Parts: sequence; C-alpha cells; structure tokens
Amino acid sequence: MNPFELYQGKTALLEEFPFIASFTYQKIQQITLHSMPVARQEGLRLFGIQEGRFDWKIDDKSYLLYPNDALVVCPWQAMGSTKGHTEIGAFMQLQLLPSQLEGNGHFTLGEWSQLPTSDQRIVGKILGQNNRPVLPRFKRLFPLFETLAQELTEQELGYRTRVRQLVDEILLTVVRAMSKQEHDPRDFPQTFLKLEQSLRNNLEHPWTVEEMAGLVGLGTTAFSEKVKRFSGFSPLNYLINIRISEAMRLLKSTEDSLTDIAFQTGFYSSQHFSSTFKKLTGYTPRDFRKNNP
Repeated sequence: MNPFELYQGKTALLEEFPFIASFTYQKIQQITLHSMPVARQEGLRLFGIQEGRFDWKIDDKSYLLYPNDALVVCPWQAMGSTKGHTEIGAFMQLQLLPSQLEGNGHFTLGEWSQLPTSDQRIVGKILGQNNRPVLPRFKRLFPLFETLAQELTEQELGYRTRVRQLVDEILLTVVRAMSKQEHDPRDFPQTFLKLEQSLRNNLEHPWTVEEMAGLVGLGTTAFSEKVKRFSGFSPLNYLINIRISEAMRLLKSTEDSLTDIAFQTGFYSSQHFSSTFKKLTGYTPRDFRKNNP
C-alpha cells in the first residue's frame, strides 16, 4: 500500500464522513525536528505500527512500540514522541470524532453508527480507563485499516455504508482487545473487584449479563461460570445482592424516601424493592430503617 494522508476539510474523500477527522499512512524516511511534540488533539486516535521502533509518550509515561503494535489515545491524553519528532518507520493513524467522549466514560458515536446505545456505554467506560493504551502484536487492526482505505479511495457501490460499518468494527475490535488486556482472565479476583466497583458506581442502570460480561471482556457463558465459582451466585443474583447492600447503606445513612432509594439502587418500583429486600433480609425496608437508626 502506498502512503496517503486524508484530512477532513482538505480532501473530498472524507466529506461524507464528518466523524473521521483524519486517516493517514505515513512512511517516515527522514527525521524532521519538532514534527511530533507531546500535545493533546481532538477526538480518539488509533495508531498501528507497521515498520520501525517508536518511542512515544502519553502524558508522563513513555511507551516503546514495535511492528504490529497498536496504540489508543483519548482526547484528554497528551501524546507525542519523547524526542519531539517521529522516528524513521511507518504507521497508520485513524482519528475519529465521536459526538461525545469524556474521561468519565460518557460516550456517544453519533447517528452514523449502528452500535446500540448499551454497547456504546460500555465502550465509553473502557476508553475512559485506558490504563494500558498499547496493544502489543495486534495484527487484526491492519487488514481493517487497509479495507477502510480501499473503500474510501475506490468508492464502489455501497461504500458509504461499508465505511460506517468498518469504523464500528475497528472500534469494537480495539475496545474488545483493551478490555481483555485490562481484565486478564488469569487474574479474575482483581477483575471481580473492578467489576463490582463499576456496578456500584451505576446501580440505577438496568444491567444485563451481556453488559456485565462486556466490562470484563468475557463471553456470557464464561463470565457466568466465573462469577458463580467466585461468588456462589449467578451474575443477576450477585447484582441483586449488591443492590440490597447499597440500599441498606442508604436506609441507615440517609433520609431519602423508599421510592428514591429503590430507583437509586436499580429497582423498577418501590414494590419490587420492598419484596426483594424482605426476601433477602427478613425485614421490610421501613422496618429495617426503624431498627437501624
């Protein structure tokens, strides 16, 4: 593939895809001083290294990148070369402009994407952490990049649809790998603690088993088996126990109404909350509050 540089506003090829800020394949054969200072840029940047060895920095941490490595950089992260310039080598970069992407996990791609809102929410949480931005030996990214370049340049029948599908696929492929890297199945106890914290931080959300499994980068069957083995409960019963635990805390430490507490902890009605609470504790929420001032 020949090098190319596509920038929004500078090439007609991207006019119909405003969510792509830039898409480039650069072969660096000569060093240019001050060509890559450490700085923040708009959007989400995905890099794929094809040739050479790059010493790049994200915020205050340096990373060595080799052929077939990928790098994910979020808009709140400053990124550039430790030397201030790009080393000799070759890499591809796709810069996306989601409608919303914040460090707190708020993430929306835009109307162009076919990803369900629930999936986008999980993608946002994974990107919001981005504690391990390098994906080593991530060869799956390059065929997708190459196909995207082909669709943009050749513009065959249906290319608009295909480009949107490819960007969704690229993003999902990267984020799945990030999740698996962050949550090593061999270290599930630590992963389990992170999962519980994620659930507690957003108990009002109607979590499904699929969404919870997505947070730790596992399929639903493997996830359910690991949760059962680790906690003794199915994922949904485990979640209910967390909801009740938080409800008990709120009943003891706040004067919020029972209805408010029910919704805060993810129950769809105060009646559902009361019946579940009594089943698991032996008390109604009102009696529990009375006996635990």
